[in-house]
Amino acid sequence: MYLLILGLPLCSAFVAGMAGRWIGGRGAGYITTSGIACTFFISLFCFYEVAFHQSPCLIKLTPWITTESTTISWGFLFDTLTCVMLIVVTSISTLVHLYSTEYMAEDPHLPRFMAYLSFFTFFYVNVSNSR
Repeated sequence: MYLLILGLPLCSAFVAGMAGRWIGGRGAGYITTSGIACTFFISLFCFYEVAFHQSPCLIKLTPWITTESTTISWGFLFDTLTCVMLIVVTSISTLVHLYSTEYMAEDPHLPRFMAYLSFFTFFYVNVSNSR
């Protein structure tokens, strides 16, 4: 579930970028906006789990530096601050996606723009919770 927060914006950016020619501007807008909105609702659930039940989640991906006495790993930490930032970032990003879909409805390059916007959201979400 926690990795869906990281993966949904990337998947929606990939679909809008690669299939934008076939799904059109409206389809790219629906896919990216619904991906970010789902990320927002998952972030709300994660906030409930982490903040109210006091159960932060640490996902270790791979060791980065290993010495005799210390191991530093790449990973994601979902604590209360991270979950609050995820809610802020994904809620604002959902509103930006909604506004951009309507504002740029006549632009022929809307699928590419929506893919870039979702890709930006993917990196913003990852920066807010990587430790």
